[in-house]
Amino acid sequence: MKEPELRYLKLSGLEPLVITPESNFVNVGERTNVAGSRRFLRLIKEQDFEQALDIAREQVEGGAQILDVNMDDGLIDGVDAMVRFLNLLMAEPDIARIPVMIDSSRWEIIEAGLQVVQGKCVVNSISLKEGEETFLWQARQIRRYGAAVIVMAFDEKGQADTYERRVEIAARSYRLLTEQASFPPEDLIFDLNIFPVATGIPEHRRNAVDFIEATRWVRQHLPHCSVSGGVSNVSFSFRGNTGVREAMHSAFLYHAIRAGMNMGIVNPSLLEVYDDIPADLLERVEDVLLDRREDATERLLDFAETVQGEHKKRQVDDSWRELPLQERITRALVKGIDQYIEADVEEARRGASRTIEVIEGPLMEGMNVVGDLFGSGKMFLPQVVKSARVMKRAVAYLTPFIEEENLSGPGARPAGKVLMATVKGDVHDIGKNIVSVVLACNNYQIVDLGVMVPPEKILEAAREQQVDIIGLSGLITPSLDEMVFLAREMQRQGFRIPLLIGGATTSKAHTAVKIDPQYHSAVVHVNDASRAVTVVGDLLQQERGEAYAGSVKAEYAVFRDKFLARGRQKSYLSLEEARKNRLRLPWREADLAVPRELGIRQIDAMDLQTLVPFIDWSPFFRTWDLHGRYPDILDDAVVGEQARSLYGDARQMLAEITGKGLLQARAVFGLFPARSLEDDIVVTSPDQGEVIFRTLRQQSQKREGVPNLALSDFIAPVDSGLQDYIGCFCVTAGLGADALARQYEDQLDDYGSIMVKALADRLAEAFAEYLHREVRVRHWGYVPDEHLDNEALIREAYKGIRPAPGYPACPDHLEKRTIWDLLQVEERIGVTLTESLAMWPAASVSGYYFAHPQARYFGLGKICRDQVADYANRKGIPLPEAEKWLGPNLAEEG
Repeated sequence: MKEPELRYLKLSGLEPLVITPESNFVNVGERTNVAGSRRFLRLIKEQDFEQALDIAREQVEGGAQILDVNMDDGLIDGVDAMVRFLNLLMAEPDIARIPVMIDSSRWEIIEAGLQVVQGKCVVNSISLKEGEETFLWQARQIRRYGAAVIVMAFDEKGQADTYERRVEIAARSYRLLTEQASFPPEDLIFDLNIFPVATGIPEHRRNAVDFIEATRWVRQHLPHCSVSGGVSNVSFSFRGNTGVREAMHSAFLYHAIRAGMNMGIVNPSLLEVYDDIPADLLERVEDVLLDRREDATERLLDFAETVQGEHKKRQVDDSWRELPLQERITRALVKGIDQYIEADVEEARRGASRTIEVIEGPLMEGMNVVGDLFGSGKMFLPQVVKSARVMKRAVAYLTPFIEEENLSGPGARPAGKVLMATVKGDVHDIGKNIVSVVLACNNYQIVDLGVMVPPEKILEAAREQQVDIIGLSGLITPSLDEMVFLAREMQRQGFRIPLLIGGATTSKAHTAVKIDPQYHSAVVHVNDASRAVTVVGDLLQQERGEAYAGSVKAEYAVFRDKFLARGRQKSYLSLEEARKNRLRLPWREADLAVPRELGIRQIDAMDLQTLVPFIDWSPFFRTWDLHGRYPDILDDAVVGEQARSLYGDARQMLAEITGKGLLQARAVFGLFPARSLEDDIVVTSPDQGEVIFRTLRQQSQKREGVPNLALSDFIAPVDSGLQDYIGCFCVTAGLGADALARQYEDQLDDYGSIMVKALADRLAEAFAEYLHREVRVRHWGYVPDEHLDNEALIREAYKGIRPAPGYPACPDHLEKRTIWDLLQVEERIGVTLTESLAMWPAASVSGYYFAHPQARYFGLGKICRDQVADYANRKGIPLPEAEKWLGPNLAEEG
């Protein structure tokens, strides 16, 4: 039987967004829509585009996966506003990483947006209301621009407001678009019109259920397309009653997603957890949504008067201790309560014929519930890690009894054995450890080799332990080459087991293009812990494993061909041409502040308490797979309760760390005279003479007037006759973190171990933020009167930048060695570089200081081989070594 063709909706900003059947619901942020945000409308009318960009940034940080941009207002020049806003947005990598939805009812605004947006966007929308000719012309134009499109259920007769009309218009639109406009079906997104319910008008009773049933029909009969909609419309009748609206949105999504709705506009602050909706309210809401009773609207209206939207604090309830034994054990695991677990498993042990039966029975039954809840999105990552702590404590209690009974060892029959390792030269393991815990909670046996593991050790352990899967993790770009090498070795040595790829710098693109061709068995990129469970389960399932592996191979092959073809279509300048198009600043002595203190300074014992106010908590929550912006995430309707619990635990541990001095923080930094010479920055050191930082220049073809940047452009050139300056630094807050984390691991507390490393990372970043402020205000002193709060610091509202080797503007890690030599980092503060140039301790940050008022962050993007050869020559290293370090940035030139 022929496998069904794999065709997924693929969008992109700076990063890809691939929507597969396994993807969670895709949330579209609507606050950059003048019709969806009064604040955004006001800012656009006032031409305050910088503040408007902050709204876009808030949407991205709040978890939006697509950004809806709409400029349709009678008092706005829509074309000019759309072009100006998108151009500014494209220059902000933290915002531009997600795809854009160009939203307008006017074609000229849509086309203006299509001409400036980068990546693959979505157009919202086209419809048949003006007839087939206009519909097909617009569709062909959108296809020519390479965008996906939302198709409204609207034709010459008007909007579809019944099941039959929705199906009729969707089917007709699909046929016209795929057959006459040759539109890829996976790039079609149908908006089937979500209308209000409970309005009192009989014709509106089936508004929700008709949408749900039409969604199911579309997904079953129109292959590969998606379904979207504006969810808040369904609760329009209950404006002002937050509690009822939250329940209606959640219940509607619960049924619509199961019918096939896979994306839409929904305000997360008006969303309740489905399982937390009170039963009496849920019954009445679903009676209305699903049209189950004649009097459904009247019953909900009456009941709505008793519902309040505020979140109520739950009382501590120990009544669960009266439940049967299995239910007590399951609740302890689900809630992460270890207070009673030893007593409960002892009770279970006394009732079992063999101790091992307690693990294979009650404990595994409870962990299966944890796995199911996590897989369905009803538990979050911090809760699962706490569950693992309870499970480990229970197993540790039972182990002596098992050994006494002369059994082979503790544990139920595992679902499979997974080897996990951070590759050679890389020291980061938080993500790997989280994935290990989540897999262990789903009954997989984990062989964790730790960090900086050479390939020969990984493969030797895989053979000795007879593992079923190898999982590789890496954070820094040199780790990508290590993964390619290991895949090649697995092929050479005849391995056949699947290979999983994960870590911050990894991607589906790199996995498909660089790693997958090296190994003939399954290679799968896993971007988060929740997906790891599904992927490992599918790969190891006897009936489906081979078919799943084959489908991934086929998908990656198609992806690879398209990716390489797309890369060959891009235009690049020669290095000589790119240098001619460099940024040419008007060099003035007034812009070149002389540092108050030249030379090197070090801090041997930084007070951790001083750093706490500088912590950016948003990335901390992302570490735990809770997405949202701090402090808003603490009140988020979906993850707020878990975020508050996690934050409370973090603050408690942070107080202990700072109060007892459990971690040590040190820093070294220096300010030096400097001038630029083409792409080099020549630094004058009092001890070492001339030291040169090599920078890299953008080579992609730019539109007229846009320069090809290099960091050297922000330093006054030699021929200007002016003296400029540069700084560099290294800070660490990780001294002692590894030993403290091991203490928690020895106590079988993965939650505490991961928490220590996550907090050390936050303190290191806080130290970098604090030190940069001190440099700006005191040591360099170019903004002595700066008074910015922490939110402004996080937004980088200050003058000057601090880019770091290994990051977008300067992706070459080799320049760290120059910083280390110039500042004598290892000798002064004990931070070392691994062979892959990762910093140890891992909770460390290093980089440069630039002070010019026009200095800004940018992404290098892809570069060509002529620049790699030039860099090797300037650096005095062999070309293969330069290619090794710059490989991820090398363009696939045709």
